[in-house]
Amino acid sequence: MSQPPPPPPHQPSQPGGFGPPEPPQQPQDQPQQPGHGTQPPQPQQPGYGHPQPTPPPQPPGYGYPQAPPAGQPPQPPAGYGYPGGQPNPYAQPPVHGQPTAYGQPNPYGQPNPYGQPPVHGQPTAYGSQPGYGYPGPPPPPGGVPGGKRKGNAQVAIIVAAVAAIALIVGAGVWYSSSGGGDGKKDDTAGSTAGTGGKDDKDGGGDTAGGGTEKVPADTAGKILFRVPSPKVSDTTTVTVYGSWLTDKAYVKTGVAAVDGYDPDRGTKLWSIKLPGPVCTASRHTTDDDLTAIVYEPAMPTKAKPTHGCTQVAALDLDAGKKLWTRTVKNADQEVRLDNVTVSGRTVAVGGTSGGAAFDVSTAKPLWAPKPTDTCYDAGYGGGAKLVAVRRCGSYDERQLHIQTIDPKTGKVNSEYKMSPGISYAAVVSTDPLVVAADVGDSAGDGSGISDFFSIDNKTGKLRTRISAPGKDYAARCDGISKLEYCSGLAVGNDRLYIPTEAHDGTGQYTKTNEVVAFDLGTGRQTGQRADAGDGYTLTPLRMDGPDLIAYKRPPYNKGGQVVSLDGGSFKATTLLVNPSTPAAREAETGMLPTYSEALYSQGHLYLSGVFASTSSLKKDLVVAFGPTG
Repeated sequence: MSQPPPPPPHQPSQPGGFGPPEPPQQPQDQPQQPGHGTQPPQPQQPGYGHPQPTPPPQPPGYGYPQAPPAGQPPQPPAGYGYPGGQPNPYAQPPVHGQPTAYGQPNPYGQPNPYGQPPVHGQPTAYGSQPGYGYPGPPPPPGGVPGGKRKGNAQVAIIVAAVAAIALIVGAGVWYSSSGGGDGKKDDTAGSTAGTGGKDDKDGGGDTAGGGTEKVPADTAGKILFRVPSPKVSDTTTVTVYGSWLTDKAYVKTGVAAVDGYDPDRGTKLWSIKLPGPVCTASRHTTDDDLTAIVYEPAMPTKAKPTHGCTQVAALDLDAGKKLWTRTVKNADQEVRLDNVTVSGRTVAVGGTSGGAAFDVSTAKPLWAPKPTDTCYDAGYGGGAKLVAVRRCGSYDERQLHIQTIDPKTGKVNSEYKMSPGISYAAVVSTDPLVVAADVGDSAGDGSGISDFFSIDNKTGKLRTRISAPGKDYAARCDGISKLEYCSGLAVGNDRLYIPTEAHDGTGQYTKTNEVVAFDLGTGRQTGQRADAGDGYTLTPLRMDGPDLIAYKRPPYNKGGQVVSLDGGSFKATTLLVNPSTPAAREAETGMLPTYSEALYSQGHLYLSGVFASTSSLKKDLVVAFGPTG
């Protein structure tokens, strides 16, 4: 089943017709043994982790140029990712109630990482002043929990709010788990931070390779349905994170609501009204399609622009109902929750002031971070395993602990301590374990990624470190609060698949790029390289067994495509070709996978927005493409 907003315009560097050269193997950090508490800081390792010079300003990046008028030569493309002359759909006015990177209210509307204004319920990130990776405010007085976790004997800090059962369907998030996007199981080839679709259960038919995605007899597609963006008050911009696919429905978060739609026709099957906006949502589900969201207890108003992201709820995506709602307390204060995920039957939530874990079916408290340690859980990565990112020490001497933990008990099974000075990390995959970080703020492009760290789940030892300079590669992560929110990359076959930045194509004003693979054991490129083709750029979505599902962003006069890349040969097989009519191109270019939620399964591609405001009243919340037959 079924992961961030657009970057500021910039022109990617030109890696050449075959993509950037393979970097030499990165020296590894010294591995750490699993355990509790703080150990002496490790020295910063040399090599690609060191800050790199910031590239000079470049002209506007590639996008969808408008068709040139008759008799005139084509014009260069306008802004990155959007049609010439069209504004960035996410460039919305500042709004009230935006939490900072530490989850606190930000009523003054600081700019966010990708050139977007802060929005209600959305933490700021890399682009906030003074910038991603810069020290933020210290944890609350008295410290925040860390080191060890307490068990059921200390679950008094977890306070049950209201156990509500209502007719609903769950909300979701950009990214899907691996192995088909419905979360029926995590892919045996490895998990991924890309988007996904539901598993193929009916068998039969030709598939692209070793996965389950069938190759249709006719790849021509059409618009199946469009859902208009919901109405928002003139003083508010709210988040609408959340989308999943099940065998029964396509599910999408609205403004303080979660709705289920017929996956072919788009007719609404059911709906639930929430008291406030959805702040964040798990990208993972259980085998029986249960998941979790975090939302506010009330809608923002001019007088009170935020009510805090304090409510965690479990959802049944098949039945279309909310199973329960809970809050987490630190002393007598409700904790603002930045992160939620699902692993096994456990819902894990976290914030700077505390966290908790619940049974997804019953809401039974399972464990919580111990509130007397010097560290705190910044958040969790779920799916096949449960991984905690713990921040330890003061804000100017911070060290991150990457811990694989038992989802039922919170016991730390292994731990890797990153070099001091790395302030934020995002969980790309939990099995195999891969995290991304912007070491020394060297990415230079707001992507939040300069290096990937491949870690052994069992021992906590570093397997390898992969350099991925922002000037060369196009994936991105939000490692500040939404720790699973990575896009444009995938993990499978013990490999990391990432796209290169776009570079000049062979035609006039055209761009293209490649997707390359890195071995998670050696850190070296495998030699697999998929070319997007002139005028197209290629973005990984998710794994399909051993194969990679990717989206081909088209030139201005064509529709996008979904392809399957064979896990061995990297040969591309076309699965869907979107229509090239003006209406279809307009709908598609408004929501591309890099800047929206994207789900693909069995010939169906769903693109959906993540913000709603008055400026989006005439825009789409969802655009669905599918077969013409």
